[in-house]
Amino acid sequence: MAHLIGGENLHLEYPTKTVFDAVTVGVNEGDRIGIVGRNGDGKSTLMRLLAGRIQPDSGRVTVRSGTTVGMLDQADTLDPEHTVGHAVVGDVPDYVWAADAKVRDVVEGLVADVDWDTPVGRLSGGQRRRVALASLLTGDWDVIFLDEPTNHLDVDGITWLARHLNSRWSRTSGALAVVTHDRWFLDAVCTDTWEVHDRLVEPFEGGYAAYVLQRVERDRQAAVVEQKRQNLMRKELAWLRRGAPARTSKPKFRIEAANTLIEDVPPPRDTVSLSRMAVSRLGKDVVDIEDVSVAFPAEDGSGETRVLRDVTWLIAPGERTGILGVNGAGKSTLLGLVTGEVEPTSGRVKRGKTVKIATLTQQLDELADVAQDRVSDVVAQKKTSYLTGGKEMMPTQLLERLGFTSAQLKTPVKDLSGGQKRRLQLLLILLDEPNVLILDEPSNDLDTDMLAAMEDLLDTWPGTLLVVSHDRYLLERVTDQQYAVIDGRFRHLPGGVEEYLKLSASSASGSAAGSKGASNPLAGGSASAGSAAPGTAASDAGSSGDDAAPSRPALGGAEARAAQKELGAVERRLQKLQKETESLDATMAEADPSDFEGLGKLAARKSELQEQVDELEMRWLELGEALE
Repeated sequence: MAHLIGGENLHLEYPTKTVFDAVTVGVNEGDRIGIVGRNGDGKSTLMRLLAGRIQPDSGRVTVRSGTTVGMLDQADTLDPEHTVGHAVVGDVPDYVWAADAKVRDVVEGLVADVDWDTPVGRLSGGQRRRVALASLLTGDWDVIFLDEPTNHLDVDGITWLARHLNSRWSRTSGALAVVTHDRWFLDAVCTDTWEVHDRLVEPFEGGYAAYVLQRVERDRQAAVVEQKRQNLMRKELAWLRRGAPARTSKPKFRIEAANTLIEDVPPPRDTVSLSRMAVSRLGKDVVDIEDVSVAFPAEDGSGETRVLRDVTWLIAPGERTGILGVNGAGKSTLLGLVTGEVEPTSGRVKRGKTVKIATLTQQLDELADVAQDRVSDVVAQKKTSYLTGGKEMMPTQLLERLGFTSAQLKTPVKDLSGGQKRRLQLLLILLDEPNVLILDEPSNDLDTDMLAAMEDLLDTWPGTLLVVSHDRYLLERVTDQQYAVIDGRFRHLPGGVEEYLKLSASSASGSAAGSKGASNPLAGGSASAGSAAPGTAASDAGSSGDDAAPSRPALGGAEARAAQKELGAVERRLQKLQKETESLDATMAEADPSDFEGLGKLAARKSELQEQVDELEMRWLELGEALE
């Protein structure tokens, strides 16, 4: 594989902090790299260095001649005077770009619902972000850097983006590096992971799930990372193996390795105890929404717009529900019914007498009045202790659990980062001890470590939890069931997010042409990242057989036996290669460090073994899918 971009001995520092010290990294053709790490450790800075946006204080970045590099920044760089069409495809005539399948896919996937002639300056923040992403993806690049590309995308949009990136280049061409807190997206797209921490960049093979496995084992062997962080990552791994079925498609020997690591780790949540505690705090009645419809006056004054239709939702004590739906589908209206901020047009809403509802909003409203106060003072105004998981904790201990250092306790709230404010906001809400907690996009501004810490804290929270999020991983991690708002109706999803995506794709393909973005040349296409609600009229009951995608024809008896036989042979070969690799590692560890020639031969042999493993794993997955 050709080398495209290299960073050698990169050193970068600011007046108060050294970001990188002698970091050497490389991007090759075929690389799909996810960059993870704590907020502020330099993930975005690393990408900007490699993309040539900033220069290191020492060291150098080299780019192979002729390599084209594109980058999506966190900041908006679009010209507000340009129209959407000009921002996305420039001055290229419609008949030219519409004939390009890649460009057409991008336009349909990201901006089909946006008026082509609208000035960029008049768009919402989410629309501007999608236009900026579309503008990048319509170009031809050898290397693409994406900084938080999933921001402002719903579940459909994130799924579309993963599919687009996976099909954009062949397996051995092009290169991608992405910073995102969306762990499902990291697993879906990336084949390698870079962890940025402590002024260095540490590489791991595989996506987020593989990174968790390797990082846990590294922490166990090195015994240098604090015990709390290690246990948290082991718990994360336990959920990866026990949680979503979609994550079990991994080679058998890797599953066995994961099971060995987590055999003594309890399930993420003690659901029986939590349910018992929730009933004791709430009683049997929480919120009952029965046959409720909600309509608002139409903007043009010609009547009314019905947002919700005949919704029935009997919320139980201890219920943990995730809510899906495209932007504008009515999720916020539904939550407004729960909190009492929205009154039903018809139907009935009943709340239990002991219900105490709190909402983690996206606007950080809870911190407005304490912006000038120090974190420690703000926390001191609340309870002196908090009961979690049967254990009493001080507020400062909770702050530590959510990643705050002792020095940060003296920091004024206004000077905290976005992620720190988000964590403090959650803590203040929990200290008020609500028994119904609503989380509205809780993953905003949090890195993967802090998301895991928040999820760990919620695992011991004994109340009713309602979550609205486009973060698929978080939804599956902290909730036990999922519902969707589709065409104004509230529909249960026994199949979880996968079932929702099938319903959404079906509704998008069946929607009327011209229903979105009338002046967009491809307005009749799919708008998976758009704000219009899917057009499928779904019942309140579970999914029907018609919702599933057509299945592939099953293998015949002889073919199935042959595939099963080959599968067994592949697994045996993988186990043999694993043992040979372990033996080779031991030989390299005992070798004379000055024997460069001998070490070079051993390294070359290890590279050959890894290539064989990669090929066999791909074949293992193909056979497994064929036998399903």
